[in-house]
Amino acid sequence: MGEMGLRERKKQRMYQDVSDIAVRLFLERGFDAVSVAEVAAAAGISKPTLFRYFPAKEDLVLHRIADHETEAARVADGEADPVDALRRHFLAGLERRDPVTGLNDHPGVLAFHRLLYGTPSLVARAYAHQERSEAALAEALGGDLAARLAAAQIIAVQRVLALENWRRIAAGEPVAEVAPDAVAAAERAFRRLAEGLPELRGQGM
Repeated sequence: MGEMGLRERKKQRMYQDVSDIAVRLFLERGFDAVSVAEVAAAAGISKPTLFRYFPAKEDLVLHRIADHETEAARVADGEADPVDALRRHFLAGLERRDPVTGLNDHPGVLAFHRLLYGTPSLVARAYAHQERSEAALAEALGGDLAARLAAAQIIAVQRVLALENWRRIAAGEPVAEVAPDAVAAAERAFRRLAEGLPELRGQGM
C-alpha cells in the first residue's frame, strides 16, 4: 500500500512538473511557438514519455484545471438541494478568490487565463473538459435526461459567471470592485437555476 502510494505521488509530481514547465514556455513564447519536443527536452524526458502522460499538447495546459473536472459532481452528490449546495460552493470560491471563479488578479493567474482563452485549440479542449464536468454532474444528479439537462445548465452558469469576472479583471477593474457584482450575479443566477429546476430539491434525501 505504501509503495503504491509513493508511486502514485511520484506520478502526480511528474504531471505537475511537466505541466508547469510547459505553461512557463507557452507564456514566454506562445502556445503555437513551442513544440512538444521542446517541452519534453526542457522537462528532461523523451517525447514518447511525455505523450504517455499528456495525450495532447493542450493537456499540458488543461492539467492545471483537471482537478476541477468532477468538482461540481462531488459537491452535489447526495445533497438534498444540489443547486443550493453548488451555490454555496461557488460563493465560497468567490470569497477565497479561487482562480476557477475568475475573481483573482494574481499576475500568474491572469497570464494563465489569457493563454487559455486566447488560444483557439485550448478553448476547444476546455469545452471537452466542460463536457466531462457535465457528464459527472449529470451522473451525480441521477443520470437521466432531466439530470443531463440540469447539469448542462449548471455548468454553463458557472462558466459564464467565471468568464465575466475574469474579463472585467483582465480589463483592469480592481477585484474589490468586481467582487460585490460577482456575488450578486451568482446569487441571481443560482436563484434562477433553483426556480427552473425544482425537481432537484429533495432528491438526495
